[in-house]
Amino acid sequence: MAKQPRAWQRMLSGRRLDLLDPTPVDIEIEDIAHGLAFVARWNGQTRGDFAYSVAEHSLLVEALFRRLDPGAPARWCLAALLHDAPEYVIGDMISPVKSAVGPGYGELDERLSAAIHIRFGLPAAVPAQIKKRIKKADSISAWMEATQIAGFSEAEATRFFGRPDKELTEGLQIKLRPPVAVREEFTRRHVELLALV
Repeated sequence: MAKQPRAWQRMLSGRRLDLLDPTPVDIEIEDIAHGLAFVARWNGQTRGDFAYSVAEHSLLVEALFRRLDPGAPARWCLAALLHDAPEYVIGDMISPVKSAVGPGYGELDERLSAAIHIRFGLPAAVPAQIKKRIKKADSISAWMEATQIAGFSEAEATRFFGRPDKELTEGLQIKLRPPVAVREEFTRRHVELLALV
């Protein structure tokens, strides 16, 4: 009989996360923050002395989400912060790679997202209208990242991500920091939002 391939990963917290059947009890914010702080966006193809991490991107998306919906309850701000949380174990694949991998990637992402949401008191599936606003914040952040650190012209970034309204991005600057600093800020923001949920 063929041996089943290992489908779990040991986390720094000591948890053993089954990627095919993730459970909320095996998810810790410290593992998420650490993993996301060390996962590079844009496949690492960004300017600067540090990679632009998924954790940094998530902080930006949450800030943009609050600008899009200033009265949003803390639970949906938390959902925005955690929108890419599954990438702490499956990495950040650029869209062309996701397309090539096929629907299996999306299913894995959805299972992990549901377990993460339940772990932190959110519904397994975020309501469609909230998900749409988070996606808009995500697109705005992609435009900012593309033009500020990924080498895109504004015209090229606008073609792919749409040009955001200036008032939404005013005063927001892409930060490139050591992973440990980003990990600490991500964890701190998570704690702040969780206390308000």
